[in-house]
Amino acid sequence: MISRSTIDRVFESARVEEVIGEFVQLKKAGSNFKGLSPFTDEKSPSFMVSPVKQIWKDFSTGKGGNAISFLMEHEHYSYPEALRWLAKKYNIEIEETEQTSEEKEQMNERESMFLVSKFAKDYFHDVMLNSNKGKAIGLSYFKERGFTDETIKKFDLGYCIDEWDNFTKAALAKGYDLKYLASTGLTIVKENRQFDRFKGRVMFPIHSMSGRILGFGGRILKIDKKAAKYLNSPESDIYHKSKILYGIYQAKKEIAKQDNCFLVEGYTDVISFNQSGIENVVASSGTALTSDQIRLINRLTKNITVLFDGDAAGIRASLRGIDLILEQGMNVKVVQFPDGEDPDSFAKSHSDSELKEYLQDSAQDFINFKVSLLLKESNNDPIKKASVIRDIVTSISKIPDGIQREVYVQECARIMEISERVLFSELAQMLNKNLQEKGKKKNNRNYNATAVPVQNNPQQDPNEPPPEYFMQQEQAQMGLVKGGTVTSQKIDELSILEKEIIRILLLYGNEEVNFTEEVIEVNEDGKETISNKKYQNLVSAEIYLHLQEDEIEFTNPIFQEIYSEIIHQLNQFEKLGINSFVNHKNTDVASIVTSILMDEEKHQLSNWEGKNIEVKSAVEVLPKAVPDVIFNLRRILIDRLISEFMQQGKEYTNEEKEEIMSYNSLRIRLSEKLKRVV
Repeated sequence: MISRSTIDRVFESARVEEVIGEFVQLKKAGSNFKGLSPFTDEKSPSFMVSPVKQIWKDFSTGKGGNAISFLMEHEHYSYPEALRWLAKKYNIEIEETEQTSEEKEQMNERESMFLVSKFAKDYFHDVMLNSNKGKAIGLSYFKERGFTDETIKKFDLGYCIDEWDNFTKAALAKGYDLKYLASTGLTIVKENRQFDRFKGRVMFPIHSMSGRILGFGGRILKIDKKAAKYLNSPESDIYHKSKILYGIYQAKKEIAKQDNCFLVEGYTDVISFNQSGIENVVASSGTALTSDQIRLINRLTKNITVLFDGDAAGIRASLRGIDLILEQGMNVKVVQFPDGEDPDSFAKSHSDSELKEYLQDSAQDFINFKVSLLLKESNNDPIKKASVIRDIVTSISKIPDGIQREVYVQECARIMEISERVLFSELAQMLNKNLQEKGKKKNNRNYNATAVPVQNNPQQDPNEPPPEYFMQQEQAQMGLVKGGTVTSQKIDELSILEKEIIRILLLYGNEEVNFTEEVIEVNEDGKETISNKKYQNLVSAEIYLHLQEDEIEFTNPIFQEIYSEIIHQLNQFEKLGINSFVNHKNTDVASIVTSILMDEEKHQLSNWEGKNIEVKSAVEVLPKAVPDVIFNLRRILIDRLISEFMQQGKEYTNEEKEEIMSYNSLRIRLSEKLKRVV
């Protein structure tokens, strides 16, 4: 574990412009730096780095943060990996906190399992390279497969000696607890006996995205009809077969760089491709592709190329995976290898250039692939052809983006020689059926759904109905309504106002400003007179008092978290520090704060004065901006309360009528205040 003092030294030493400068070409722009976004393909620079604030913002994608977050985003490092990278760059010696025996006992279960798995990876690798049996059996197997020493090291390949408890004895001798050897599945415990799960197998460690060892795949080398050819670690707290991809750790950088991921089935397919110079490849490890696995790839690219071997039966069974990829809003291409070939064998029998050329020339769109495959099975039978068309339209219906769906319908109509009208009609029925089924599932989770027209959103969760479908329920969850409806415009306005309050607090919370308070006095005749009273207050204190008075909480949980920490800082230190938010452990908090700060930087770069346009400073407008945002927030919340009453659809008591009238009166007064120039 990296010590706190080391982390502090890293943050003190790291310069965001120096770190990012190693990956992005930056040019001076006033007090900041600008460059082309490393996350999108753009021609005009929208990537900004602020040396003063030690933050960056990519305006093309909305991403932002500090030096650590850039490495995590761009290089796909974990937090500790990013810290170690920076420590190495700035020649900072990493201090590891030494754990006492008591602390080791208190270590959480998952961390203990990770430690055992790492030991196993190192042990199997060392046994294969340095023991006689390991070299004679394990290493010779990999060499026969054509794997180089560099490849063997890159994938941490190893061998488990063909003895019942060789590994288990070694682990126990090193002080590892049998409990965690069993929970990771490395050791099988039965009554008072324990033995190695992977004895006599070559080992393929399975890494997480950040490089931690989650589990293992083991291939048996001797002929044994009773034993499975491949054996995987059992499901555990750290290993979930359906949620990981073999090779993702080694492939992540190249997937992002190439903006494409090759998807294969087996371990050796991945390794052979890597050795042939194609590193953006992962495997589903022989299991049916899952939504969780696809989401891992989706973090790195929107493009997947699925590689099939020549086995037609296997291809047919794998087509479901393509539909799952389409559901995630991703682009799919397919490459089929010749009969009798798979990615591993093809890579070995062809040169690197021939392999790359074949992948490029043979890649075809999923619809063309599926049509050609299924039409072979139909044998010109009209009924079977209709079934093929229905199957293809089913795949198209999985695509969340409406424009893409329409393009594919047109392509299907052309290939299948059928009218677009018929296909669109079939598609509409499928979409409606899917929506109803999802609605039933949603209702089963205690939702009372009311359908509204569906809009397409490629970013939404494909396993859930679109937000519009359950607008009322989602609004209720957000605390916007208790019943009835509120327009999405008001939801957006509320979110905008909450963000504006956070922006003002972050940028000007420490400013002392002259505010104006409206004082209403009633004389003996019952007439009201309005006068203005001037007073001085901190911006943060002014906002806090108003929100506290109305018992207002933010509907956005991230804004609420930021607000609570701002108030805590002000109460503790009477001053707000921005760095704690930029370097916040919650990346969502850091992202929002960075976005606000960099938006302010961008505004300042506009140089209005240089264009002879007179603009008031931000501090000068605070006496009006602060009350305006609070009054507007109150107005929206009062509208919400009135809407709640109006949606009840019942006869109101006199007390309720008076309450509605008081809300309306307050709303009118707030509107008047907002129109008045302070």
